[in-house]
Amino acid sequence: MTEPSTTTEPATTAAEPTVAEPPRKRSRLRTAAIVVPVAAATLVAATYAAAAALEIPAPPTLARLLTEAPSKQGELYPSRAVAASPDPAPLQSNSMPLPDTVPWRGEQIPVAQFLETTHTNAFLVLRDGALTHEWYRDGVEATTPLASWSMAKSVVSLMIGQAIDAGKLSEDDRLVDVLPELATGGEYDTVTVRNLLDMTAGVDVSENYNPYWPLTGTARMYLTQDLDEFVADHREVTFAPGSEGDYRSVETQLLGQVLARVEGKPLTELLERNLWAPIGAEDGATWNLDRDGGQEKAFCCLNATARDYAKVGRLVLDGGRVGDTQVVPPAWIERISAPAPHQVSTSPWGYSAQWWHPTPDSPDLSALGVYGQYTYVDPATGTVIVKLSDHGTEQDEEETFEVLRTIAGA
Repeated sequence: MTEPSTTTEPATTAAEPTVAEPPRKRSRLRTAAIVVPVAAATLVAATYAAAAALEIPAPPTLARLLTEAPSKQGELYPSRAVAASPDPAPLQSNSMPLPDTVPWRGEQIPVAQFLETTHTNAFLVLRDGALTHEWYRDGVEATTPLASWSMAKSVVSLMIGQAIDAGKLSEDDRLVDVLPELATGGEYDTVTVRNLLDMTAGVDVSENYNPYWPLTGTARMYLTQDLDEFVADHREVTFAPGSEGDYRSVETQLLGQVLARVEGKPLTELLERNLWAPIGAEDGATWNLDRDGGQEKAFCCLNATARDYAKVGRLVLDGGRVGDTQVVPPAWIERISAPAPHQVSTSPWGYSAQWWHPTPDSPDLSALGVYGQYTYVDPATGTVIVKLSDHGTEQDEEETFEVLRTIAGA
């Protein structure tokens, strides 16, 4: 038997590979390396499948909705274009100073501080039809389209007034007379156009805006890719229509569908022809749809420039006229100018045909949208103020109206 060599071999321990894993452990590691990505892929696929089944946007869009500024969320949805007026009418300028300070939470603060505090993107003041003040934050220009949110409701109202004046619709018409596919045989069938206009229909869709609980109420309606199916699935009322008021965005959606049915055209086309062209809108706009080629979200989601929102306000201030042309009938301007009998339960202000009345015993009225959107009209001083913002959901609205009144009366 050969004796072992006594020659010293070079040390190789550090350079040698580590001791191999036992076969069973290697197998478990290989299995994990396969299972984890597959599980992740399965979860992603399931998330996409769930979004498709719920008929809401895909997960990447939902994620962006949690991070995108409200003023820009219109870019995340399909839309239909509204052309600028073939005869655009630029606003005439007549510069006038604003007050040095405005009231804010018991103090007097500079206007610039107010705009910063309320995350304002655009701020315009018109006096007697002329643009006296125009301000934009960095990154926003006069031609930047910004989301209307619920100010779109007030625009729908003006077009409803036009349809009524043309004899195509009546406030006494029942919803199901125009949209018979929604008939239930129950109390829902008694809802009238007047009830929808004044938010007295009681349709059972809660006014929920919580982005972290998006599958109920208005939040779900905002996300749905099938508005027809959504309204068909929500045909109950929580009180006798016409007996009380409660702000519910679904009622404007139903108004939009009524308008599109009696006119035989989508809302975007009606807006372009009946309002955007005659007011001399300088810029195109868009209206978000539930899906590609679908229908407009009538309760929100018009995207336009601050100047063109101001022209809508000026139209109301001027009694529905543009020059010598009566665009919206005087009777409809009277209708939106007087609060309806039932005050909506979510607000201390008056409400009438999709327009707010923020000051008791005063003729001022306003289109109003969440996150700080205002088209404020004060006939007593001949003032229109547009404020477009990325503020809290319904934050500081009463305080902001006090500022707008102060500026109008200055």
